[in-house]
Amino acid sequence: MRLMAAQERFALRFWGVRGTVACPGEATLRYGGNTSCIEVVCGTQRLLFDAGTGIRALGRDMVAGGVPVDAHLFLTHTHMDHISGLPFFRPAYGSDHRFDIWAGHLLPQGKRIEPTLAKFMEPAFFPVPLEIMRPCVRFHDFAAGEPLDPAPGVRIETLPLNHPGGATGYKVQFAGRTACIVTDTEHVAGRLDDSILQFIAGSDLVIYDSTYTDAEYPNFVGWGHSTWQEGVRLCRAAGVRRLVPFHHEPEHDDAFLDAIANDLEQALPGSPVACEGLVIEL
Repeated sequence: MRLMAAQERFALRFWGVRGTVACPGEATLRYGGNTSCIEVVCGTQRLLFDAGTGIRALGRDMVAGGVPVDAHLFLTHTHMDHISGLPFFRPAYGSDHRFDIWAGHLLPQGKRIEPTLAKFMEPAFFPVPLEIMRPCVRFHDFAAGEPLDPAPGVRIETLPLNHPGGATGYKVQFAGRTACIVTDTEHVAGRLDDSILQFIAGSDLVIYDSTYTDAEYPNFVGWGHSTWQEGVRLCRAAGVRRLVPFHHEPEHDDAFLDAIANDLEQALPGSPVACEGLVIEL
């Protein structure tokens, strides 16, 4: 029974929950200041979503385990806050580990993920080239909207999102349960996004871009982000009971996010605000 439970375990851990830029300091200690990185465990398979600064601590944890790691890294997109931790991801430099890196937002622009990351790690920006990682890293481009089957029993549906330069949403399905990661995306005020509604319908959990509040959003129209209240509206309409607001604005300190957590509990009970170290078992 224990073996079966381990093989069917579906869990998420948050290693970085911020958007835009890392913001360490006393005012962000409880929710964390690292940028986007989520680890999803599906049985024995590890799936990583985004390589913001939070992936550095995840890599340290992997190395401390002392065993070879075989995992998939899915990028929502390649803006700095979602890839800036990759050069500091220690396991990617060890030939005994294996990582598949996936990206779905670049093909419409005629670009591919490997040369894009290689440019990011050119000598003008970082002293160690991407070439050093090639013995243990494989790259995969796909068009957002295509389904993926990265491992036995794991199905991932994808969705193009409304974000400058493009971004990809992911729906992970495993052992009869579903979790959606929908960041970075911008809504249209007063109108629910039909594509997202269909994408998240009936899911057990939705992680949603909550960079702003409804009160702040009018000042940032066109920036490519949404609000936690819009996440609530989408979840209610799609029959989703648990929302996790994610991709927090750097200026939103612990006290600000506490207030959101209190309001969220009233709006959608049992829904936690994303913080570093949070583990959710589905």
